[in-house]
Amino acid sequence: MGSDHFDDLLPEKLIDLALQSGAEAAEILQSKSVSRPVFFEANRLKQLESSEAEGTALRLWREGRPGLAVAYGDIDPQALVAKALALSELNDPETIELTAGSQTRYSDMGQAVSVEHLVQLGRDIIDQIRSAYPEVICEAELECDVERTRIVNTLGLDCSYSDTTLNGYVSADWIRGDDFLSVGDGQTRRDALDPSALAQQIIQRLDWANRNVAAPRGRLPVLFTAKAADMLWSTVQAALSGKRVLERSSPWSDRIGDQVTGSQLTFSQDPEAGPFSCPFDDEGTPARPLTFIENGVLRLFYTDRTTGRELGGGSTGNGFRPGLGSYPTPSLFNTLVKPGERDLLDLVASLDRGLLVDQMLGGGAGISGDFSVNVELGYLVRNGEIVGRVKDTMIAGNVYTALTNIVELGGDADWNGSCYTPSIIVGGLSMTGC
Repeated sequence: MGSDHFDDLLPEKLIDLALQSGAEAAEILQSKSVSRPVFFEANRLKQLESSEAEGTALRLWREGRPGLAVAYGDIDPQALVAKALALSELNDPETIELTAGSQTRYSDMGQAVSVEHLVQLGRDIIDQIRSAYPEVICEAELECDVERTRIVNTLGLDCSYSDTTLNGYVSADWIRGDDFLSVGDGQTRRDALDPSALAQQIIQRLDWANRNVAAPRGRLPVLFTAKAADMLWSTVQAALSGKRVLERSSPWSDRIGDQVTGSQLTFSQDPEAGPFSCPFDDEGTPARPLTFIENGVLRLFYTDRTTGRELGGGSTGNGFRPGLGSYPTPSLFNTLVKPGERDLLDLVASLDRGLLVDQMLGGGAGISGDFSVNVELGYLVRNGEIVGRVKDTMIAGNVYTALTNIVELGGDADWNGSCYTPSIIVGGLSMTGC
């Protein structure tokens, strides 16, 4: 899948040039990714692609003024330093934030697979789905993504790691007269995808959708699948940001030690969990396991170096860049919601009447927690059984209120991107027609 090696001498060249040009401190972040995605359309292999990107970001300070410049591919070190210095002239002086350290090469994580293997996986998934539902039209995308990161600075830090992740996503479109149904699901894994499990998830939802039923109205408990529950956790992640605390926009800013959710919820981070690894953040601060909410009690906010200094607790190792051209900001990775014990079908059986939500349309709740979203794929539950698919339904409520009304967390946790989450039942959300 191509070389994962950087120009090992480039960071030292950039640092030397920066210091010779009057900078008092500098940091270089290098990122390289190699991907070979395969695409299926209308049940057949459509195309193979190759994607490779390598970028270098130079952040320096001259007279305390920060300057950030980025270049991709072949780099002219002198030009990159000159650009960063020019940009520093436009900024106000600030506290220089660098992590001291030594040279560390972390072990590679994950195992790359061939394009041929990905093609076969895609065919297997589609064949399994269409053996149960020959009339559906499937699309799929599978890829093996290899990323390497290296950070070097003027305080002696030089650390790097390589991370390999497998991703698979498949959708099945089912047209029945005027009725159109699209079911999609995915997997993110470290070493191997499970085509049978992914196909079965699609088949199960198609089974449940064989019949359309009238949508419920009023306030009912809602069972969010692990995939749909991401809407809840995105608001939790925002509320736990130290930057939001400084801005006074988090409703939990003054609530360390308080019960902020139902006691069933424990929300944490583990740099070595699941399909992603992250031994250090984009400032070179070592990553470590952290618990933010424990049995519903707020314990910790996550911070980068600047935010941690201003809040007084230091960095939690969560200073990440949205892109190479951005400055570090507090961000989460490898978040885990502690699962319960019962699987999804057992949770369904526990409901007298409610709504199972698997896919939604529209944005999330945001930091306010308020949401009103259309249900793209949902099912009515009556007397512990799924009786059919509902259409033209909207659910509304508030994430923070919902999380104080947790009925149960499922034991079916899985990775949804970089968040490990189970399904969850929350009480009393409002449902209307749309």
